[in-house]
Amino acid sequence: MKHILFLLVFSTVCLAYGQDQPRDSVIDLNEVILQVERTRESPLGLTPSEVVTARAIRQQNPVDFAGTMNQVPGVYFLSGALNTNRITIRGVGARTPFGTDKLRMYFNGIPVTNGTGVSSLESFDLENLSSIRVVKGPKSAAYGGALGGALLLRSDPAGQPGTQFRTRTSVGSYGLFKSNVALTHADSTVSAEIRYNRLTTQGYRENNAFQRDGLLLNLGMDAGRRHRLNLLANYIDYSAEIPSSLNRTDFETDPTQAAFTWAQAKGFEANKYTLLGLSDHYALSGNTSLVTSVFFNYLDHYEPRPFNILDEFTFGFGLRAVLETGFRIGDMPVQGRLGAELYRDEYSWGTYENLYEDNAGQGSLQGAQISRNKEFRRQDFLFGSLDWEVSEAIGIRLGLGLNNTRYDFRDRFNKGPDNRSAGRDFDPILLPSLDMRYTWRDTFFSYLNISRGFSNPSLEESLSPEGLINPDIGQEKGWNYEAGLHWESVDSRMQITAALYRMEIRDLLVAQRVGQDQYIGRNAGSTRHNGMEVSWEYRLRPGRDFTVTPFVSYTLNAHRFREFTDQDRDYSGNRLTGVPRNRLYSGIRLSGDAGWYLNGSYQYVDPIPLTDSNSVFSDAYGLVNLQAGYNWALGSRFRAGLELGVNNLLDTLYASSVLINATGFGGSQPRYYYPGNSRNYYLGVLVVGRL
Repeated sequence: MKHILFLLVFSTVCLAYGQDQPRDSVIDLNEVILQVERTRESPLGLTPSEVVTARAIRQQNPVDFAGTMNQVPGVYFLSGALNTNRITIRGVGARTPFGTDKLRMYFNGIPVTNGTGVSSLESFDLENLSSIRVVKGPKSAAYGGALGGALLLRSDPAGQPGTQFRTRTSVGSYGLFKSNVALTHADSTVSAEIRYNRLTTQGYRENNAFQRDGLLLNLGMDAGRRHRLNLLANYIDYSAEIPSSLNRTDFETDPTQAAFTWAQAKGFEANKYTLLGLSDHYALSGNTSLVTSVFFNYLDHYEPRPFNILDEFTFGFGLRAVLETGFRIGDMPVQGRLGAELYRDEYSWGTYENLYEDNAGQGSLQGAQISRNKEFRRQDFLFGSLDWEVSEAIGIRLGLGLNNTRYDFRDRFNKGPDNRSAGRDFDPILLPSLDMRYTWRDTFFSYLNISRGFSNPSLEESLSPEGLINPDIGQEKGWNYEAGLHWESVDSRMQITAALYRMEIRDLLVAQRVGQDQYIGRNAGSTRHNGMEVSWEYRLRPGRDFTVTPFVSYTLNAHRFREFTDQDRDYSGNRLTGVPRNRLYSGIRLSGDAGWYLNGSYQYVDPIPLTDSNSVFSDAYGLVNLQAGYNWALGSRFRAGLELGVNNLLDTLYASSVLINATGFGGSQPRYYYPGNSRNYYLGVLVVGRL
């Protein structure tokens, strides 16, 4: 009932202040935190998407991806550590043991999801992002048609003319030090930015240190009257210790400890990641354009674990091209889009014995090689859409996508009859979609979406525990049905967005754990995802020199197994594992014209079923975060800012991430829980200037 009480409190506060609202006050639209697409110019056409703005990103701890993304209804970001994260959208991806899959991610229009659908948001610095657009569900084949949807990250070069620099340095609890330095330039033909960031922290738990250095180059320039070229280069080098998950007893008695074997092995991961992309925006005519991007990425990953040492690298490259044009059929305007996204990657990995038990307490020690493998992965997307303006009020979009995926696995370790090389070519999948939108007036519209999506099996699911290609594994497929509305007051002070959806997913992918690092994947049933998402925000000025903005976002996840039998146990009708039924994110923002601001937020998360039998649940929890700051001018060319924040103000013991269907080995308790940080503080200093 806590979340219901908060809704009532905020509604009452709003109505009370609203009675004194001056008629002639002006609210800047840039105050919007979760921006909802009101026009038909979004990448999704008629269906709105939510945008986490730069302001929303800045109103969190600069390393807190979970706090940033959990503002969006329908999105749940679970964070076991800075390098151990999982994003679920409308319950899709909740069964993934580690990492984020079943959604697509793009950085400045360039795909950054690997060949099996795994994305790593933590590879990017939050302060480098100007926005994060959230696509919930398989609404758009133009962005992969993944069942979970897509995340579209933007890092835009400077928009204001001239040369500027920006530096932000933050320090905080657990030895946090973070610095982001940017130099930007913009004129009539060139826009450019170069950023360097560094982050170090010892972490809340044992064996929890993290260190990252990153460099970003983003360059845009006009090349003639019709071409606009963009160059993107992003390099990340980070190492992170791994404390892993805890059992219930250890979680409650000492959440700062690492799992015993991970502490003994001093488990960690080291990553070097490079992304390069070149895009050309070619204006063929007044209403026709062609955007072409070529890109490549490289990841070098080394990870000593208690059970073995993993040494891997991935090299990917691809092409994305989108042609857009406008024409008329009689008096009816039509907008057409045709595109292709071709992606290839080569994934090489080997495992080695970990001799940490023979290393005199010094941690991991690489021993003999156990395996050496290589996998060639191919994904081809073709997509197109047509938009009709039937009238000033009614719009219709028809879309169609086609996906073809192939895995080619090579065993480079075993010879002769023991060699396990094999291929897996999935059947092509058609991804149709239909959007309808009715605009009642400039401030209110409703929409309907019907679309089909899919998810590829992960590496663990595509191989058996013996390392053989699993010939029986198939892709998850599902239909999404969604209706929603968006209303905004005439003066733009209040906005309400609501959506109801049903997603029917069949051929459910299940990664069953059969050993410490052994899984077997299979298609084990179907799920039904029913849900509701509501967000509300109201900006008002109770006085002449400050603004008050209460806000609420609420998520209902009524997700269940329709048909699911695992090892002769029938879980049909049970709640979907790993998904809280109710989530609430609410708060209030106060900002003064003199430059001060105060932000407070409250997040409530329901108990999460941790087993398919629904016999074990995590505890519900609520988190309170506060942030205060002040901005002031330093002469005519510089300004500075100071901020102070405290997260988990009430020092709540909670699990910031969970591992579902955990298994205890050798008589030990299952390790379900990743402890969230205790009460912690951060202090940030910002300086911005024009050169």
